[in-house]
Amino acid sequence: MTPRPPGPDQPATTRPPQSPTSTPSPSQGPRAGTASGAGDGDGAGARARAWAELLRLPALFTVPGDALAGAATTGNRPNPRTLLAIASSLCLYEAGMALNDWADQAEDALERPHRPLPSGRVRPPAALVAAGALTAAGLALAARAGRPALAVAAPLAATVWAYDLALKRTPAGPAAMATARGLDLLLGATATGGGARPALPSALALATHTLAVTTVSRGETRGGSSLTPLAALATTGTLAWTLTRTPQAPGTAPSRYPAAAPSRHPAADTLRTVLAAAFVATSGRPLLHAALNPSPPLTQRAVGGGIRAMIPLQAALAARSGALASALLTAALAPAARRFARKVSVT
Repeated sequence: MTPRPPGPDQPATTRPPQSPTSTPSPSQGPRAGTASGAGDGDGAGARARAWAELLRLPALFTVPGDALAGAATTGNRPNPRTLLAIASSLCLYEAGMALNDWADQAEDALERPHRPLPSGRVRPPAALVAAGALTAAGLALAARAGRPALAVAAPLAATVWAYDLALKRTPAGPAAMATARGLDLLLGATATGGGARPALPSALALATHTLAVTTVSRGETRGGSSLTPLAALATTGTLAWTLTRTPQAPGTAPSRYPAAAPSRHPAADTLRTVLAAAFVATSGRPLLHAALNPSPPLTQRAVGGGIRAMIPLQAALAARSGALASALLTAALAPAARRFARKVSVT
């Protein structure tokens, strides 16, 4: 899971705020219901845009790959319980988004007055109710997938709420975010019908990337040292190198759920290499720019790139487990995530 990283979505500025891609967001226009916003469309459309901004809908494209990468480690094809895990993940992810803005409303009123809550486009009680309802829905969907899945979803939900309400600004914040994302991958594995142990290496890889991105996100407002994006860039390179290596076939999975044997087919190796390169390009290039100039705008772009890079990372993890169809399906989500991120910021 990746609830919104701490820190403002846009640097303080006297001009209308823009997304990290510098493309104006339609959801960041005049406040709904005012005379200046009357020409923006009907009230329902304005409310829908406000909720899309609050929930950061483009970031949802980074969620299904967690469950698919986890399912790939089981050696089983995705099944209806995998779909339940994806639905549960989406609900818990969006719960974290709504809860994050509810917890940050005082800070946002000073530094991000254009956000849906401080601007009055979404009422704070509605955001809190949405967070609670989405959490309940996510746990219910996980329960439908089976007790092992619920056993992972429950601590995942607890981690999301602990991060947003207590841990975000503490030294434990990045680790909590990384834990949530790793648990999300394990949710896909346990729901599909496998054990958590064979999925641990993939979960660790995803959590490591999340840890790096969340640490960088702490400089979104005021910028910071070049060392943080440099460390994240080194992490990206290390993960990419790991992805291109042919792993040993795991032998610790229970016999009932055989772990996926890594494919030795040249096409699989080529796909893993291409996906690893896409991961480096998506995450590494903006990190390099932020390392050379750790200003708030470039740091925001680095965070946005790191979030979008989760898609090729998930796809590469699935391909490494031999699930080429899941890898291609996950990778196909990247263009949509990039396109919608031009309209609504993912951070």
